[in-house]
Amino acid sequence: MALASCFFPLPPPSRGACSRAHSAAAGTATSPPSSGTLEAILSSRIIACLRAQDADTAMEAACAALSGGISVLEIVMSTPGVLEVVLLFHHVVKELLNHYPSSVIGVGTVLNAEDARKAVNAGAGFLMSPGTIMEILVDHHNSNVLYIPGAMTPTEVLFAHNTGARIVKIYPVSILGGERYISAIKKPFPHIPMVASQGITTETIGRYIGCGASAVVLSDAIFEKEAMARRDFKEICRLARLATLQVGQSAKI
Repeated sequence: MALASCFFPLPPPSRGACSRAHSAAAGTATSPPSSGTLEAILSSRIIACLRAQDADTAMEAACAALSGGISVLEIVMSTPGVLEVVLLFHHVVKELLNHYPSSVIGVGTVLNAEDARKAVNAGAGFLMSPGTIMEILVDHHNSNVLYIPGAMTPTEVLFAHNTGARIVKIYPVSILGGERYISAIKKPFPHIPMVASQGITTETIGRYIGCGASAVVLSDAIFEKEAMARRDFKEICRLARLATLQVGQSAKI
């Protein structure tokens, strides 16, 4: 399948990205191999979650999000041709990664170890699931690929952490109570990094971060359904830029 290439100009690398690249190069041998990916997520504060009706749209939308300042991108497994998209997109951004070391591409909604292996072979830098898949967690406990399992309850959060997860996705967060739930579940687990996922808008990013979320997953807030349907990639780029600006404003509060 022939996929369209990126046509958006990319922003210049930030000082933070340069310093993170220097820090990664100077890291100790005792650091887990996936530390760079985790650091990128914690620094970015946003994981842009992409679902698309076809591989070509997914490719164009991914490029638009990157050009809008997104540095961590998740392409969900339900996207048609997702592994082809990840593989080819990996080649497209290979040169970009030399200049934007914090850019990471992963695959989400990974439900079994076989799909996880396919995603890793395609070049995924991280894997994400709506729940905790033990076989994936064990396979990637000390690998170059970061696994982010999903959890809903305190028991699930603690189980995932105690079995090796370095960061946990709280899902579906808006149904559970939104930022108030993040605030409550962080109290007994201040040492566990958490990603808030589901139903988060650009306007609520700051509240989630203020309540203890290490990062948020943004789906429709960036890849807005109508914009995706009409292939309005300039709008997606604009929404991505708004989200990254909101993170910057939250950091100043």
